[in-house]
Amino acid sequence: MAAEVQPQPLTRKPILLQRVEGSQEVVNMAVLVPKEEGVISVSEDRRDSGQYWPSIYYVMPSPCSCMSFNPETRRLSIGLDNGTISEFILSEDYNKMTPVKNYQAHQSRVTMILFVLELEWVLSTGQDKLFAWHCSESARRLGGYRTSAVASGLQFDVETRHVFIGDQSGQVTILTLEQDTCTLVTAFRGHTGGVTALCWDPVQRVLFSGSSDHSVIMWDIGGRKGTAIELQGHNDKVQALSYAQHTRQLISCGGDGGIVVWNMDVERQETPEWLDSDSCQKCDQPFFWNFKQMWDSKKIGLRQHHCRKCGKAVCGKCSSKRSSIPLMGFEFEVRVCDSCHEAITDEERAPTATFHDSKHNIVHVHFDPTRGWLLTSGTDKVIKLWDMTPVVS
Repeated sequence: MAAEVQPQPLTRKPILLQRVEGSQEVVNMAVLVPKEEGVISVSEDRRDSGQYWPSIYYVMPSPCSCMSFNPETRRLSIGLDNGTISEFILSEDYNKMTPVKNYQAHQSRVTMILFVLELEWVLSTGQDKLFAWHCSESARRLGGYRTSAVASGLQFDVETRHVFIGDQSGQVTILTLEQDTCTLVTAFRGHTGGVTALCWDPVQRVLFSGSSDHSVIMWDIGGRKGTAIELQGHNDKVQALSYAQHTRQLISCGGDGGIVVWNMDVERQETPEWLDSDSCQKCDQPFFWNFKQMWDSKKIGLRQHHCRKCGKAVCGKCSSKRSSIPLMGFEFEVRVCDSCHEAITDEERAPTATFHDSKHNIVHVHFDPTRGWLLTSGTDKVIKLWDMTPVVS
């Protein structure tokens, strides 16, 4: 009698719908055209191309570094390597792009652009370490703010007029913008590497920052509790973030080719501060710099480690175990002390994220929540279109 075959659980993963190729250089940004089977992309080979049929190829005077597209007005703002922002209006059938105006925004490469329709502002950052905002009607510069390092993340909240600027020093700066003045609200730092991407959820009032230190931090701006939750799920720098509000899922992508989908609809815990001690807080063995205790106890000093769950300073013998702690953001196994390892239940080890391999080094993403489509741009000069409905639902 044949043994009964148990059904295997289906693996839920993104479905690759299409590869878009044609750029001679790295595609810095690409967006999906709403309600159309089309893509708008900008790349270093100075072409802005709408990848629909028939395609538009528009040669710019300088390599394209970034863009912002507003579907309601069909306004396309393109940042150039020479510091200029060039603005176009796309035709209703997306078969023609008409130049409208240029903004002399920066002294060097434009790094990020945001168009704010409600206020008719164009916000931008550049390699000249300047944040600037312009009137989108007159192209007149309204104001500027000097950042501590080159900015690589930019988000804006219309309700409070707060702008969030992440820079390569690892700092996030929050400013309040008025028509022609800005006020520094605060600046905070949680990353050990530069900020590479920002994503803002205006409903929960939460800011996500991705970094070259391989981590994502969720900053609770609206809760006024000052909580900062770390998410560790990449083996290389995080380079792009997107948030699905309707399902409360964060999508992070990076240099490791990973597409990580985080469930943010769970009660997460802050990682503890690492405690200072001259000896192991479990067995009291001295650490190697504690000469007095080493002499008094006639013991060799040990190397200091920290438990990721309780934050205590421990020796290697008292922290020989590893465990994932998903609710603290540790989806991979990390060092924990022996007592914490025993206390962590199987339920607490249940993953809160899913991991998927895009097979290219992702530099930018665009998510269309209405269709559940994700567009990834890679250093391999390829754009990939994914159906994310199996995992973002």
